[in-house]
Amino acid sequence: MIRISTIFVAICMVLVAASLGLVLYSVAGISGLESAIVALTALTFLILYNAVSMRLRDRSDVGGQIADLSRGTADLARQVAEFGRRLAAVEGRVVSANSAGADRLQAVVGEINELGVLVQQLAVSVASHDDMLSSGVLATTPTPPQESLNDRQEQLPFMAEPDAAVPEPAVAGGPTAAEVPATRSNTQILAAVKNAIEANRIDIYLQPMVTLPQRKVRFYEAVTRLRDDKDQILTADDFIGTAEAAGLMGRIDHMVMLRCVQVLRRLMVRNKEVGVFCNVAAATLGNPETFAQCLDFLEANRALAASFVLEFKQSTFRNLGTVEAEHLAALAQRGFRFSIDHVTDLRIEPRDLADRGVRFIKVPAALLLDQRQTSASDIHPSDLSDLLGRFGIDLVAERIEGERAVVDLLDYDVRFGQGFLFAAPRPLRPETVSATGAADKAQVSNAATRPSPADALKADPPRTSGNAALARRAIGPG
Repeated sequence: MIRISTIFVAICMVLVAASLGLVLYSVAGISGLESAIVALTALTFLILYNAVSMRLRDRSDVGGQIADLSRGTADLARQVAEFGRRLAAVEGRVVSANSAGADRLQAVVGEINELGVLVQQLAVSVASHDDMLSSGVLATTPTPPQESLNDRQEQLPFMAEPDAAVPEPAVAGGPTAAEVPATRSNTQILAAVKNAIEANRIDIYLQPMVTLPQRKVRFYEAVTRLRDDKDQILTADDFIGTAEAAGLMGRIDHMVMLRCVQVLRRLMVRNKEVGVFCNVAAATLGNPETFAQCLDFLEANRALAASFVLEFKQSTFRNLGTVEAEHLAALAQRGFRFSIDHVTDLRIEPRDLADRGVRFIKVPAALLLDQRQTSASDIHPSDLSDLLGRFGIDLVAERIEGERAVVDLLDYDVRFGQGFLFAAPRPLRPETVSATGAADKAQVSNAATRPSPADALKADPPRTSGNAALARRAIGPG
């Protein structure tokens, strides 16, 4: 549709051309034909000028519109890209949430199944007690031991039967095999230690560490025992002091490390997530010559560093000298993790311990549940697990002997437990020890030699002792 402004311009151009022709005819005296030609020519030039100016103006307007359209298209492309990124992020969150929900659901189902098994065991035990109470024989007939949760989870072929870990007293009221060496003098103990080292009578007892509340076996602690020429047992408390004074702890720790690596290799064939805790004495850490041999051996087996935890006493960490700190740093650089046991108080600096490579702290259950620790320590025991977790350290409650303690410890968010309630320390089978004795002695003399996988060990699963007090008296403290 023609605009009014265009019509107005056309009328003006006709009037201008007509006026020019009229002026030429009347004033200049030009003839009418010539005046008409001049007027028509002027009109033609005006029309051409107007058309060219309008074309230039339209081109400028179209260029501006095209530029605006380009900017709008670019903004729209950026917005589409932003929406695409947000949509991808939302889809990723949805997928991760679904997978996490499925994992949590599986974990909950597993826990419910475990609780169902425990309830069935409890029902059987209660029914057995009711039957014995009704028959009047509760005082004379002992309750048959129930199969522990650990028995069903770990079927290990290189540990002795449950009775072998808890020897019965020789006579009523008489000393047990673990109590006999306590009456010896230091000279006799030193002679027994030397003979045990030379004859390779160093035994490894394994005690499981379980997750709470599932009670799945996650780690094993290797407990060292020595046997004299009469096969009487010397516990760690019996011989460590004498062996450190005589400078023999380095050799003992070296042999124990070799046995622990052999056990760990055998365990990892069945379960890649299992680990072994190996105790190391302060004398070994502070002796450069002995530590160099142990470091060479650990260097040769650093592939197991993620599952091989070296355990030290709390007093050892509090009294670290320059040499001990350097040796500890050398182990941490090779990827080995540390654990602290024999904790006597809860004055703990988690940041400093985490910087040194500590990833586990074992605290006696009685110490955690002691109400007097609330005022004696800088942190409430119920907050200790959360504080240590911030620095990557797991809290392990040890020496657990009753179900009531487990219930109280769950309120403290304790992830791992160890004690006679779950299983007592159990030794390797004697035939297994004799079969690997020669290889152990040869490899201890050469620290850089890897333990042969052919020295495979055979074992049975750990079983919960029916009498925790008898087991502790027969085996001795861990």
